[in-house]
Amino acid sequence: MNTPPPEPPPELPITRAGHVALVGKPNAGKSTLLNRLLGLKLAITSPKPQSTRVSAVGIVTSDTYQLVLLDTPGLLDPSYTLQRSMLASAVAALRDADVAVYVHDATNGPPPPLESLVPPGTPLPRTQLTWANKADLINAGNRAQLETNPTVIVGSAETGQGIDALLERIASHLPPSPFLYPADELSTQPVRFFAAEAIRESALAILHEEVPYGIFVDIEEFRENKSPIYIRAVVYVERDSQKGIVLGAKGRTIREIGTASRVLIEKLVEASVYLDLWVKVMPDWRKDAAALRRFGFTVPQE
Repeated sequence: MNTPPPEPPPELPITRAGHVALVGKPNAGKSTLLNRLLGLKLAITSPKPQSTRVSAVGIVTSDTYQLVLLDTPGLLDPSYTLQRSMLASAVAALRDADVAVYVHDATNGPPPPLESLVPPGTPLPRTQLTWANKADLINAGNRAQLETNPTVIVGSAETGQGIDALLERIASHLPPSPFLYPADELSTQPVRFFAAEAIRESALAILHEEVPYGIFVDIEEFRENKSPIYIRAVVYVERDSQKGIVLGAKGRTIREIGTASRVLIEKLVEASVYLDLWVKVMPDWRKDAAALRRFGFTVPQE
């Protein structure tokens, strides 16, 4: 009696994975888009432009695809050393990406070509998708004009409108690949990075004029084995006058920053936090290549 051959094992579903750079002008909504795609608040958001200084990384995983998202600094014409570092970070993300999502503020009309926003010769990914963001703020006529372009996905990161369509388009252009990270990973960056960003976000919201742009936050100590978690952070400013503003009368402003940022950090770590904030002066650190390297920035050659 002939034994029938064993049935072949079921075919595993094809998975796709790759790196996706979110790029665009300052204040286009890249960080809000990253948070919306992740389904949680990870990246710093602020109505003030140039709030993103280095690429924040978020990971979105479904049953069939994994997106490694890079929220990049806004594309601009740099005027000092920190801005040159920010532009270099965005260009590096584009160079390494499988897909570029060009985030454009739809309230500013049709998007200019991505090539016009980056230095000449910048390598761009083969796949470039345009996300016309803030579509909830434009009228029906302007929206219809944007939708006539088949390469443009129209939606709003703030409301979630169009996000499913964007995810589907991104995933369809990723290369077939096993997942690059465990399915439950949300970022490749440590929690202390996002804790520092939460403090800076709170400072951006509370402080005014030029002071927030002269701030850098350094986490000097992060003890997760304590209850509450102990975080010692230094808020660096560029001048003594800024130090006085950040501290405020009788320390009122720094306490307000600490209270607001502690709420953000506790949501992130899902635990109680004791935040020990200090303020120090690092003169003109945004223009000082040595100070920038000390703070972990990559400074391109002149």
